[in-house]
Amino acid sequence: MKFTIKSLAENILFALNIFVLFQLAFFDNILVPYWLQPVGRMHPLLLHFPIVLVLLAMLLEFFRFKSSYAKEKIYQEFNATLFLCSALLTTLTVIMGLLLSKEEGYTGDLLKWHKWTGVCVAFMVSAIYWSRNSSWYKAPIAKMGTFLTTLCLIITGHYGASLTHGENFILEPIMPAAETIKIPIDQAVIFDHVVMPIFTQKCVSCHNTDKAKGELVMTDIHSLLKGGKTGKLLVSGRPEVSLLLERIHLPLEEKKHMPPKGKTQLTAEEMAILRLWIKDNTDLEKKVTTLADGDSLKILATSVLAPSDKNTANYHFAAADRSTIEKLNNNYRVIYPLAKGSPALAVNIYNKSIYHVETLKELQAIKKQIVSLNLANLPIKDDHLKIINQFENLRTLNLNFTDITGEALAHLKPLKQLHHLSLSGTQANYSSVKEFLKSSKIKQLTLWNTQLTQTEISELQKANNNIVLIGGFKDDGKSPAKLNPPRLLADTAVFDHTLFLEIKHPINGVQIRYTTDGSEPDSIRSPLYDSKIEVKENTLLKIRAFKDGWFGSDLVSAHFYKSRYRPDRITLLLPTDPLHKGEDGKTLIDRILGDQNTNSDKWLGFRENPMEILLHFKQAIDIQSVTLHILQQLSASILPPTEIEIWGGSDKNNLKLLALNKIEIPKKGDADTLIPIETTFKPQSINHLKIIAKNIKKLPAWHPAKGASAWLFMDELLLN
Repeated sequence: MKFTIKSLAENILFALNIFVLFQLAFFDNILVPYWLQPVGRMHPLLLHFPIVLVLLAMLLEFFRFKSSYAKEKIYQEFNATLFLCSALLTTLTVIMGLLLSKEEGYTGDLLKWHKWTGVCVAFMVSAIYWSRNSSWYKAPIAKMGTFLTTLCLIITGHYGASLTHGENFILEPIMPAAETIKIPIDQAVIFDHVVMPIFTQKCVSCHNTDKAKGELVMTDIHSLLKGGKTGKLLVSGRPEVSLLLERIHLPLEEKKHMPPKGKTQLTAEEMAILRLWIKDNTDLEKKVTTLADGDSLKILATSVLAPSDKNTANYHFAAADRSTIEKLNNNYRVIYPLAKGSPALAVNIYNKSIYHVETLKELQAIKKQIVSLNLANLPIKDDHLKIINQFENLRTLNLNFTDITGEALAHLKPLKQLHHLSLSGTQANYSSVKEFLKSSKIKQLTLWNTQLTQTEISELQKANNNIVLIGGFKDDGKSPAKLNPPRLLADTAVFDHTLFLEIKHPINGVQIRYTTDGSEPDSIRSPLYDSKIEVKENTLLKIRAFKDGWFGSDLVSAHFYKSRYRPDRITLLLPTDPLHKGEDGKTLIDRILGDQNTNSDKWLGFRENPMEILLHFKQAIDIQSVTLHILQQLSASILPPTEIEIWGGSDKNNLKLLALNKIEIPKKGDADTLIPIETTFKPQSINHLKIIAKNIKKLPAWHPAKGASAWLFMDELLLN
């Protein structure tokens, strides 16, 4: 029986080695089917076991010919069995690894070295096993073979760890941080010398040309802007929707948190730098010195750059306890040194929805060290300034668009070091500002969009020629400026019954006009936005901002779709394309619409198969329309389906055809767009709904890929 099992195992080992040779010979032409991909993905799960077996087998083989062990039958039999098991598992692990390497995101020299050293380990273990009973196989050959195999195994493991965790993963915790060249502030470019070093130190080890994890490369700006498998990494001017910031702020235990757990994490200062850079439209050429004094990004940049040749401020107070700073730091309150090695601290507080006065009170533990405080766009009240006036060394204070009144300025008089104050968008008035300037040592005061008129600001400037007063745009009708677009606030683009939309604009006195009939909003006839817009049906909303003396803003438009029902279960009856599988059926009912980026996980892609799905409802629903939200990109061979079949009933095995919708093929030159295709039918009460959407099997003659199958991309299913 033992002989039979051993013979079977040896034959399997021989077959596995032949299969490895086959994979290597036809590697570039092999296409791994979707059902075989899970086998490849088991590679990192299995590999640790054969590593242990190989190391143990090599150790026993090294001493096999020693006289005290040569005659030990149990030693020799155990070693032979161990060798056979390790050879089988090692070869199987290599096969899985070769299958895994065919998936996207595995490229570069690291992969090549890991692949070929792993193949060498499998062949060397198998070769030693088949040779170990030959007459020429003596102790010197055994020791040399085990030494080389062990060395090759270590090298393979090193390259595997580098692929998974980034280069230098093993020694990173004990290696000193690489010295970076400090660029003087007056020479530094924000992206090159402040932002890119963060990516280089914290991200590039896993996102480079050798190992593009998630198909994302972060070694240069062009790759950064391109994004990866899940879409664009960042959106200029919109930190709130940038994937980069979403991932770095996820909890550490979250699988998608970046950098991964175990890697060196971004500091609060680094996260703030990235957020502010994106908010500033990801400018690639702007220098640090072009930023205004007191600008948050400029303050942060000084903490990582060398000081300029100009004299820097000296502070005569001790540094705050580092553990206290770390305790006070969180996602919405960022505390960082004003400059490298400086005891002075800058504080930025974000997110008005969770702000509370306790957020300020907690800062009293470091009140002597705070020299810069940014509270812009927070619900700061007059009484809150009684806390701030205890920050005796405060030099820069940003109260833009807070809720303070002019009377609150009296609370700031104790701040003898305060040099820069911003009051834009507040209720500050002429009398309160005039009184405040009499006793303060302010050097710069920003008063844009307050109750002060341009004439009053001019009078104050004449009376205080040692102070820079910034009054902003003068609305004289002769020098019009263009309004920035209004901001549309909506939690989702897909709703079930009613959706309330809010619109914001940072400039007081702006009129926001909107339409829902597809026409362009104008400044006279279009409805005037008051508080909220109530949406109950599919709606195309268009909005613009207007103000006397200004040019109207650019148009902002957004689609909103109603979907009354969501299934209790959704089944894909035919598989998607492996490269565009999103989150399977969940993608169609997650109420998140995709965009023109086809590499994001918001889309399901079908090409070889039509889209065929089955929806299950525990309680019967009354339904009369099904809408497929699809993508059209003619250049990428992504077209609408040729026809849509809707089947329904109470028994999933006995459904009846409710509707057949034939779709016209797009014409040459049609624009790339997102299209809702609605199919209606008589109201039906159903528990099961089957939807079939057939993609074009032969692209039309005018298409460059004529004759080939078209892609069908779908991101949401709307049921009413």
